[in-house]
Amino acid sequence: MRIFLLITSLLISNPVFSQSETSKTEIVSDSKAEFPGGQTAFRNEFMKMVHAYVDITAYGVNGKFSFVLTIDEKGKMSELKIYPKVRNDEEFKQDMNFAMKRIKKKWKPAIKNGVPVSSNIIFEINFTSDHSDEEY
Repeated sequence: MRIFLLITSLLISNPVFSQSETSKTEIVSDSKAEFPGGQTAFRNEFMKMVHAYVDITAYGVNGKFSFVLTIDEKGKMSELKIYPKVRNDEEFKQDMNFAMKRIKKKWKPAIKNGVPVSSNIIFEINFTSDHSDEEY
């Protein structure tokens, strides 16, 4: 009987001393590319450079234009696409690229799974025959 009680008490007390593993999962948040001061600050800086270095009246651009900007893993602006196309499109794109490259601040790159990745930013500017709707 004593042996039975001893074995029973050992079996019952065993789970109390068992070890359990807890796994910690690290949560990594993904984020979009960010310009210091936000997208409005970038648009204002971009328009300052456009007005300083580009003669917009030479292209006769009117209406809303979409700019697709690629931000690489290092936070550098690497490619600019402009829609819709305009007459003298290549020259217009070159001038807009020149204005974009005059901006010295770097972007904070997009993050995916804790790793910087290349991403695209889309912003719109409404041009009229002699100015844009953006104040600088």
